[in-house]
Formats: sequence, C-alpha cells, structure tokens
Amino acid sequence: MGVELKIAVVAPSNRLPDEVPDRVRALVRDRAEIVFHPQCFLSSGHFAGPDQMRENALVEVANDPAIDAVWFARGGYGAGRIAETAIARLGDVAREKTYLGYSDAGFLLAGLHKAGFGRVLHGPMPADIRRIGGEAAVSRAVDALLAPPVADRPQYAFNLTVLSSLLGTAIEPDFSGRALMIEEVDEHAYRIDRMLFHVTSQPAIRRAAGLMLGRCDPVPDNDPDFGEEVEAIARYWCARSHIPYLGRADIGHDADNAVVRFS
Repeated sequence: MGVELKIAVVAPSNRLPDEVPDRVRALVRDRAEIVFHPQCFLSSGHFAGPDQMRENALVEVANDPAIDAVWFARGGYGAGRIAETAIARLGDVAREKTYLGYSDAGFLLAGLHKAGFGRVLHGPMPADIRRIGGEAAVSRAVDALLAPPVADRPQYAFNLTVLSSLLGTAIEPDFSGRALMIEEVDEHAYRIDRMLFHVTSQPAIRRAAGLMLGRCDPVPDNDPDFGEEVEAIARYWCARSHIPYLGRADIGHDADNAVVRFS
C-alpha cells in the first residue's frame, strides 16, 4: 500500500539538527512520505540560511502541486523576517495545502490565516522528536496532517512572545470573536506580565472571545520573586482589559502540545 500524503518540511527559523529526518521518517514511513528540503540544514548565523533562501524554500514547496502539506521544521527565530513577502508569493496551489507548526512559526500561521488559507494548524514539529515523549508528538502531528481536525469554535493559538511581536504588523489576523490560546517557555514572570500588558491593551485583542492560558514552563527564578503565578498574571490582565478568561489550554513547548486548527 502506498503512503497517503507527501509532506514537505522547511525551516523558516533555525537550522534542523541532522539526526531528525531519519527518526521522523522511521516513525511515519507507513503513513506519509516526508521530504526535508535541503534548506533545513543550512546555517547562516542564527538562521537556517539567509532570509531569501528560507523564503524561497517555503514558496517552492507551497506552490508545488506534488506536495500535500507543509510542515515547519522547528521554532527559534526568523519566520517573521520572511512571512509577509513569502505569503505574497503563494498561488492557488498553495491555498489547498495544510500548514503546521508553532512557536516562531506562529508568524507564518497568522499571516496565512489572514490571507485566507483554510488549513492552518498549530501543533508539533519535526524537531519535537528530540523531546521526551517526542515520538507521540510527531505522530500526533502527522495524524493531523493526514486528517486536519475540525475546529469546534473560532480560535487561534500562539506563543506569547510571537503574538506580542506580530500585533500591529501586516500579518496580524482578525481576533474578533475567537478564543485566543497563548503559551510561553523560559520567560520570567515579570516578562510574561509585561507582554500581557501589551497584548491585552490592544483593541484588536479586546475583540476576542476570551483568552486561554497554555503551559508556560519553565518559568526561571527571579530575584526578587515576582510574587504571582502565571495564571494569576493572566487573570489580572484579562480583568483589567475586560477580556474573558476562559481557563487553561493544552498547548506548550512540550511533547503534549495539542494540535489547534485556526478558524
């Protein structure tokens, strides 16, 4: 029996470790063909190749009719530098594909959904196979690429730093009426507080149906201690901004990171 899906992996942010492709292919070979673009393994300072090469790789696979889905390799930093110009180069073929990633890939997820792309998913990436329990995360992601979940409500999911950074830019999507899930990793409590001040102050965010808090672990120690847990911080800024607090979300920088369809 042939595989059901051809998935292209590109790295719009940081370089993908060399050992990841073999481990991912071995795990999912009976369900999907995974093609890792050579750009994933380039190195240019902080990035997986220069901006133009990262952009060209994404545009190439997205516009390729032989590719069914585009899977972002890993997070880090760099997707925001190419998101607006890359999305402007995508044609009708690209609109039929599913796109999956999280963390720094949130810049692309936001821009794609704003541009009317219908199958945009927050969820695990190939590099997550290196985590404890990463095989389950990668398998969950491939399941979602094979059969994208149906969203039961309008919703978005973002890393908090990425969300704060994309507000007011050309790739900011419409938050009106949507449940907004946020997560964070390795940020001090005072920095989370500062970002939530900025995010919840935005009129666009205040039109959301509410905010849900994912996992923010680990939160580094600080001297002096901030004095509030992350959920208390989220509740505080929601109350000040009259944004409903909708409870916890099952997302985060870990192997349990849930797949969330943008809708």
